[in-house]
Amino acid sequence: MREEIKNSRSIIVLGSTGSVGTQALDVALREGHKVKAVSADKNVRAIEEQVRLFGCEACAMADERAASELKIKLADTSAKIYSGKDGIVDMIFESDAEVALNSIIGEAGLMPTISALNSGKQLALANKESLVVAGEVVMSLAKEKNLRILPVDSEHCAIYQCLEAGKREEIKRLILTASGGPFFGKSRSELEGIAPQDALAHPTWNMGAKITIDSATLMNKGFEVIEAAHLFGVDVTNIEVVVQRESIIHSMVEYIDNSIIAQLSVPDMRLCVQYALSAPRRNVAVIEGLDFDKLSKLTFAKPDTETFVLLKKAIECMNMGGAMPAVLNAANEVAVSAFLSERIGFTDIFDCVSETVDKLSTKREAHSLDEILNSDREAREVAMGIVNFAKRM
Repeated sequence: MREEIKNSRSIIVLGSTGSVGTQALDVALREGHKVKAVSADKNVRAIEEQVRLFGCEACAMADERAASELKIKLADTSAKIYSGKDGIVDMIFESDAEVALNSIIGEAGLMPTISALNSGKQLALANKESLVVAGEVVMSLAKEKNLRILPVDSEHCAIYQCLEAGKREEIKRLILTASGGPFFGKSRSELEGIAPQDALAHPTWNMGAKITIDSATLMNKGFEVIEAAHLFGVDVTNIEVVVQRESIIHSMVEYIDNSIIAQLSVPDMRLCVQYALSAPRRNVAVIEGLDFDKLSKLTFAKPDTETFVLLKKAIECMNMGGAMPAVLNAANEVAVSAFLSERIGFTDIFDCVSETVDKLSTKREAHSLDEILNSDREAREVAMGIVNFAKRM
């Protein structure tokens, strides 16, 4: 018989209709967490169902037309409806929930992250772009508010757990594992004709379209290197990426005595959500156990950064510092959107991002959000110009 949960929390789930968001709600349902608020872009039907299921006090829609429709749908409830991107920020700040789980995709998740910290909430972070775009600002704010940021990404959740085995000053390197995506082993010429539906067929994880494409280009792993550097206070030169095709080892930490601590489990994001809500305590499993009788092998390989150049470009941007990671992210968001709408080809994503970074690779300060967002806007304009030129070719 399952033991009684003694540490249920009150939570907000941002991006609650996406892959991580829906899994977070599944964990909340299983463990008795009180879901006080949810948010989405425009999926009215799903949000209505979630509000009714969990008895949410509030919900927010980034799309204002969707928010208007939702007000009608939920008129028989007491739920407060917030509208627009500013409405999501207001909802977070006004809620008395203990934890905000941010699984919004892309740069759109940055201001919700800032709002969660400013309002004194513990942050369970699945929006890696918050740290890619504004890592210095976000980490400084968390320190100022004396708040923990608990990672929900599988790799960073794994590292967080592995760090329990030693002291921070004993870390030699962090080892981030990567599945390699659906095109592992292919050359650039073999990637020329890749269609969106091919790139969306990830071999292991069931994720949203944007993250799946980032995984296929290895941009996602580049973002994770930047995120790990900020989260764990480790220089990017002490972070290594290793391809682990089976996605059983989720990441590792090597200590100064050359011992390596790894976290293994079946690939299921619900474990990461569960641990972010319970750490340092562990609760009874919400995922399947790892069956070593069925696990025939674990394989490792170096990532191909000559073909998948965006991993190397991400590290380059982190070394340049300032707002260059924000430039990288903005260009990537433009390029991936253009690919998914079939305006450019798969390898054009590499070229668009690289060209944008190269054009804007002057010293860019990132001490304030205004400086970061100015670089973000400039990068989007440059990247859009590159996309439009590529479309005419």
